[in-house]
Amino acid sequence: MEKKLQYLDWLSSGFFHKLYAGTTANEAEPFINQLVQYLQPAPGSRVLDSACGTGFNCRHLAAKGFDVTGVDAATANIEAAKPMEKEGLEFYLHDLRLPFWGNYFHVALNLFTSFGFYRTRREHDNAIRTIASGLQSNGLLVIDYPNTHYEESRLKTQESKQLGETQYEWKRWQTETSFFKTITVSDPSLPAPLEYNIERAKFSLGDFTDMLSFQKMQVQEVFGNYQLAPYHLNDTPRLIVIAKKID
Repeated sequence: MEKKLQYLDWLSSGFFHKLYAGTTANEAEPFINQLVQYLQPAPGSRVLDSACGTGFNCRHLAAKGFDVTGVDAATANIEAAKPMEKEGLEFYLHDLRLPFWGNYFHVALNLFTSFGFYRTRREHDNAIRTIASGLQSNGLLVIDYPNTHYEESRLKTQESKQLGETQYEWKRWQTETSFFKTITVSDPSLPAPLEYNIERAKFSLGDFTDMLSFQKMQVQEVFGNYQLAPYHLNDTPRLIVIAKKID
């Protein structure tokens, strides 16, 4: 069985995009609409989508009249997004742990669990620094992360799903500091099943508050789901943090 150890292998694979195609259409667009309504960015605002995937969110935001830049560390994702570039919509292959544009964006987004996969806290701090440094003064950052406390008590240790001829199987477990999962994909097009092994940090609201404050970002609001309902420590599935850059 071929082992894929890096999270980017999974997040940029065709099997990942096949699995979540319906979720993207049904969940992402309404959530983006909710965020725009809440944040009220000025027409033409410059928006960074950090870890943009193949660019669905970027395209939707550009259609609303914003100047959108998407960055992703997966070559396959950016190659898929690049053909859709136009005025006000561009994509770059970039690792968030490294510096990007400074003091440029009005809004930065990190959505749908695109964080938490680096090996060390320093690497996560570097990614937050890159995003925060890209914002102008009073710029807003939205981080959408699973609620660790909610997930800890509801973790499904085994799960499977059939999608067409593709079979997906998940095995999940946790330690004090991380969630782990092994995703096995079987498909007639494959000579052997593919296996993806992923670790994600158990970050809490306190962790994000600390990481953000170190980059002169102040938490403004916290929501608990994609309808922007209030966050509750043990009872809401998401941890959606809105922070402002305070110079």
